Amino acid sequence: MNRQRASMLLAAGVAVAGAVGLIVATRSSSDSSAAVPLPSAVSEAPHRVVVPGRPGESAEVTLSDRVKAPDGVTYNGIDTTFVQMMIVHHGQAIEMAGLAGRRASNVELRALADRIGAAQAPEVTYLRTWLRARKLPETDPSHDHSTMPGMQTPADMAALRAATGAEFDRKFVAMMTDHHRGAQQMAGDVITGGQDELLREMANEMAVEQGSEVRRMAQLGI
Repeated sequence: MNRQRASMLLAAGVAVAGAVGLIVATRSSSDSSAAVPLPSAVSEAPHRVVVPGRPGESAEVTLSDRVKAPDGVTYNGIDTTFVQMMIVHHGQAIEMAGLAGRRASNVELRALADRIGAAQAPEVTYLRTWLRARKLPETDPSHDHSTMPGMQTPADMAALRAATGAEFDRKFVAMMTDHHRGAQQMAGDVITGGQDELLREMANEMAVEQGSEVRRMAQLGI
């Protein structure tokens, strides 16, 4: 994430937190493209972890909800899981968006796909930086990425790659809408259960932005 985007995230915290409550927690009966309601966050009981000490110091045993990043920010397992899985989730959306420039027939859809890719690529960079700063792996073997909300199947992705013109446009809108709503659901988990405040602000912004993109795709009438 570049400095400009990081500053935007910090400044948007209060305003976005209020907006996301309206956008991702309710669904307007008059707008079928509004974000779906989010489930309650996954409950995670604190567990004992070993935190390495500084050079010359002993390791410390503490609870997982008291672990802090090098900058002193507290985070928990919900934060970590969200970051690790959203890197993969965003990666698929970026791939889908990249196909639109060569295959989409609708000019407005191509422009929206460019916007999606431009927004999510810096977010992936930030998420990877977040993990490196905490000496955490980018992947967790226990995660089944195929079960992530909104994740498209290999067969669906192959069909999208093979489509062109109006057929591509229809597939893209259906798949990206489902993908975005899945990302909003994942964002809801970290918004309500995570402990890293900046990460929660990022998830707020992500949910609002993707809700706007879902509505824009619906307005195209494809």
